[in-house]
Amino acid sequence: MRALGRGHDTSCDTLVVLGPHTRDGHTLFAKNSDRAPDECQPLFQAPAHTHRADASVRCQYVEIPQAPATYAVLGSRPWWLWGLEHGVNEHRVAIGNEALHTRDEVSATGLLGMDLVRLGLERGRTAADAKRVITTLLERHGQGGSASVNSDRRYHNSFIVADPDEAWVLETSGRHWVARRVRDRAAISNCATIADDWDEASAGIEDYARARGWWTAPASQRFDFRAAFENPEPRFRAEARLDASCRFLAGQGRPTIASMMRHLRDHYDGGTVHVPGRKDGDPRAWSVCMHPDPGVSATAASIVAALPRDPAVPPAVWCSQGTPCTSVFLPVAIDTPLPAPLTAGGGEPDTASSWWAMKALADAVMADPDRLTPPVQAQWIAWERELADTAAPATRLPEHVASMLQRQADLLASLRAAS
Repeated sequence: MRALGRGHDTSCDTLVVLGPHTRDGHTLFAKNSDRAPDECQPLFQAPAHTHRADASVRCQYVEIPQAPATYAVLGSRPWWLWGLEHGVNEHRVAIGNEALHTRDEVSATGLLGMDLVRLGLERGRTAADAKRVITTLLERHGQGGSASVNSDRRYHNSFIVADPDEAWVLETSGRHWVARRVRDRAAISNCATIADDWDEASAGIEDYARARGWWTAPASQRFDFRAAFENPEPRFRAEARLDASCRFLAGQGRPTIASMMRHLRDHYDGGTVHVPGRKDGDPRAWSVCMHPDPGVSATAASIVAALPRDPAVPPAVWCSQGTPCTSVFLPVAIDTPLPAPLTAGGGEPDTASSWWAMKALADAVMADPDRLTPPVQAQWIAWERELADTAAPATRLPEHVASMLQRQADLLASLRAAS
């Protein structure tokens, strides 16, 4: 199956800045996960576990041998999937994936990108380890299967894999891949970013591309993954969002958790308010914070994680449910149980689910985003600042979730009264 057509956008944006280049000295990782607008994406925790030597694990479409031991993981999981869109493990490894459309057909079965995110987190003690886990598994089992619950949408994947000391951009096509070490900061979206500047590559990738006529340069020329593999169909949406992230990284100097949150709320032209009615040919229509206008995707979950080198300092993991421009980032912890509302939710609206609560608030704001977004953002951002100043905020998560849901209800009531 070739890349999805222009009516079937699948989109995400992921960024990383290494510790020496951030204000607090911690590596910063951030991602917006864009999915179908009504696809609930609860938070998910899995504890560390040891497994029998003959154990296997059922991923979304294939069963593979289990690792002898798996690490504790915190992540964001579309309700019907086994895998994760993004997450962090107990060893401070963070991973997020992107849909990547290449010339290769996508198999009907195989590992999904979300499977590979979870497997990399469960089995990778460092970013380099997690990268090896992902590349070994996709070489062995391939990529494939639909990533949509209601339609047949298939794609290859790119990843950012980070830990406190290093990060990698990994771009794949079928069972082949290239990887580039991040020098200081990097961003990816739904287009290839690795050309001939790769540091590692799968065995035989150049011969594979030559055999299919995708790479015809002289043997003396270094292999260019993007030129050979990327689907030649229009990449307008992804390149507009990637450009916004690259401009943000270039202009930030030393970013902070708060500035990364601000960028995940970005609506392309520097603002954080969605502008409905923009046409498909306008690059501003395809912003980092996605809404189903004019496309079919919306940001369903977001993460900003600070990964400190000092093992005595816990990672700071902030998660948002729904579109971040109308939602709040809450501090969560890998080793602290998640309150039930954060993990609840399925394919239908659910009053027990915080994701569906945030969806209801976002829907109300979208009735008049220019007027209604600013007061909602003012409350959430002020509260985020309070939470950032709270000692050990993740240990008070049940209290914070209760407060979030009450604030959501009050905001929703005020918006409805004002409309």
